[in-house]
Amino acid sequence: MASKQKQTSDPKRPTTQRYLDIQEIRDDIVALKDGTVRAVILVSSINFALKSTDEQQAVIQAYMQFLNGLDYPLQVVIQSRKMRIDDYVARMREASADLKNELLRTQTDDYISFIQELVAGNDIMSKRFYIIVPYDPFTNKKRNFWTRAGEALAPGSRIRLSEKQFVERQHELEQRVAQALGSLNSMGLSGARLDTQSLIEMYYNSYNPVTSQAQPLADVSKLDIDTSYGF
Repeated sequence: MASKQKQTSDPKRPTTQRYLDIQEIRDDIVALKDGTVRAVILVSSINFALKSTDEQQAVIQAYMQFLNGLDYPLQVVIQSRKMRIDDYVARMREASADLKNELLRTQTDDYISFIQELVAGNDIMSKRFYIIVPYDPFTNKKRNFWTRAGEALAPGSRIRLSEKQFVERQHELEQRVAQALGSLNSMGLSGARLDTQSLIEMYYNSYNPVTSQAQPLADVSKLDIDTSYGF
């Protein structure tokens, strides 16, 4: 009886989400608990080694101009993950089912089996390149040492943005995203800003690298939840 009372009186342990910096994800924006916001751009890659010397110099110069033109910090993230071919295999199976020629259908099925065995038997990795574009309002930069120390000791503390504040920061962030995309284009790189669904999938895969392989995240648009995804 005493042990039962002790169990019920134990304080509730904080969840892992309390220690994450993310407040919510909505409108293609990551809002952090400190009131700042982020946008994420998925960037293509180029084979630098195969370019001529002049082409390499042009890329380097464009990259230098890009960095020198910034008045705010950027974060570059390279993410390596085991390649998943589920969607590709599904498309190949659909194509195989539509084939009228029996020989072609058999060859396609053999190819699908070969690809699945190849990926299953080897650690084939895929790389993704991201640029994190931030917006930190000047008012939030005035936090003194004691304020920051208090936030570190109380990781659950957060700043709730009003709709007006969110829209203002969204506008500033979109300008920076447009600038970054233009600079990437000048280097021969293409970039795509992650939407809400893609952002949630990226963070889910990052925080759950093993679980995400067996339990892919469902399409948020098909779930009966609020339009914002709070953490």
